[in-house]
Amino acid sequence: MSKQLPDVQASSPDVTVGLNRVGVTGVEKLVKLDRADQRPIVLMAEFEVYVDLPSWRKGADMSRNMEVIDETLEQAVSQTAYRPEDVCGDAAERLLEKHDYTSEAEVRMEATYVTHDRTPESDRVTQSTADIIAAATATDEGTRETIGARVVGMTVCPCSQGMSETRARTTLEDLGVERETIDEFLERVPQPGHSQRGHATVTIESSGSPDVELTDLIGVARDSMSARIYNLAKRPDEDHMTYQSHADAKFVEDCVRAMADGVVEQFDHLPDDAVVTMKQSNDESIHQHNAHAERVAEMATLRGEVNGDDE
Repeated sequence: MSKQLPDVQASSPDVTVGLNRVGVTGVEKLVKLDRADQRPIVLMAEFEVYVDLPSWRKGADMSRNMEVIDETLEQAVSQTAYRPEDVCGDAAERLLEKHDYTSEAEVRMEATYVTHDRTPESDRVTQSTADIIAAATATDEGTRETIGARVVGMTVCPCSQGMSETRARTTLEDLGVERETIDEFLERVPQPGHSQRGHATVTIESSGSPDVELTDLIGVARDSMSARIYNLAKRPDEDHMTYQSHADAKFVEDCVRAMADGVVEQFDHLPDDAVVTMKQSNDESIHQHNAHAERVAEMATLRGEVNGDDE
């Protein structure tokens, strides 16, 4: 006769305090996302899985959480038309169903996504990478899903560029160059400013699954900075990126505002209560610190601000 093992996790804790998030992190799984008339997308994804824990229960069922994730990912591999956020949503809903003591379940996923690009001047085929961010939170009231992307680009500081332009103007004036010629030269040839590698992150959360194409979201994030960057770059491409970034110098704050503008333009069909999170972090080249800016707002608020309706 088999011995009945005690369920210690179901016992009462010594300190009866509830916990918001209990779960597992760093769960790596291979996920295949099927696409119509195209090769499937294969991702090595890392998951985080959480449930809330009432004050009367000592611990969560970690093995059950892993079982749900395994079942859900196996289903994602076998079925078509899965979005990353749907994988998370399905897992979160299964967690909520299997844990009768919890009122909220959350699943988060990150993975590296490869896009195919062409270099801006030499027109060579190259690849770029973006980090996919997907999540879902399930409660008895429904499921909210999130899709997002984190990309790398290039920014140039308008402040240091302004100082370089002042120096160039003074030097040209000392050389006797006419003011009109100086103005035209500086208009055509952006002056140097210190550049940095920028990290743009944008996520969209809404009830159900956000009606958002991942590649469009990646494009909004990449275009929010001074210039896109490419893994492959011939000399004409390097010249293009250098010129483009200096012709569109942006503070870290400007990048977030550009993301907001891009989201409103590209995804104006989203519901008013969709929550948009935008973050920009720059690895400063002439400082030991980094610069950061972010904004979290509902879609209705962003529309009003971008379109000037709040003035």
